[in-house]
Amino acid sequence: MRFGLHKLTLLDYPGLVACTIFTCGCNFRCPFCHNPALVNGRTADLEYSFAEVLEFLETRGRRLDGICVTGGEPLLHEDTVLLIQAAKAMGFRVKLDTNGSFPELLAELLREKAVDYVAMDIKNSPQKYELTSGMDCWEKVKESAGLLMGDKVDYEFRTTVTGNLHETADFAAIGRELAGAEHYFLQPFKDSGAILGGRAKQFEVTDRQLNDFLTEVKKFIPAAEVRGR
Repeated sequence: MRFGLHKLTLLDYPGLVACTIFTCGCNFRCPFCHNPALVNGRTADLEYSFAEVLEFLETRGRRLDGICVTGGEPLLHEDTVLLIQAAKAMGFRVKLDTNGSFPELLAELLREKAVDYVAMDIKNSPQKYELTSGMDCWEKVKESAGLLMGDKVDYEFRTTVTGNLHETADFAAIGRELAGAEHYFLQPFKDSGAILGGRAKQFEVTDRQLNDFLTEVKKFIPAAEVRGR
């Protein structure tokens, strides 16, 4: 398995100096995804082997506080779990970005205290999950959300908000499912120049829509915020 590596980030792991490790491949097909190359499994830009990533981490122990593991979907690969466990054993704090569709692996990492921060995507309301992600997997996502909310690990839920796939009722449904969550962020879709679904304009969301969605979800999750407007 190959990994991508950004050797320094001040953004991907809030409050820490970190590196970002990318995995290739995803079981979702969200049309607004801004990492189509990773989703489709093209590995040309993934330059590092498992051993090379570990070697890099061993040489950066005093310069980095943590690592952010993202994708694609990192938990699609057994090697990702091994990498997280190895990084944690080296003393790094570990942030995992995940779509929540692998609750068994997430539970393993939580049980071992191998992750310190989990950022989990909530693609849409339960009724529209398959429409948005390409998979009928809400029950697994719900299980993962429950694991995070029932654990002591730091976490956040986040939704990339679009103007065509989301409506106010969706955020009422999401709010009911995640009521009481500590952190939930609505992130307006932004055109990165390369998205999986092709035509970016269809996903644009207005400020009015975004405010309406936030107002609705705050009825259930008072801590909800807009991020990246």
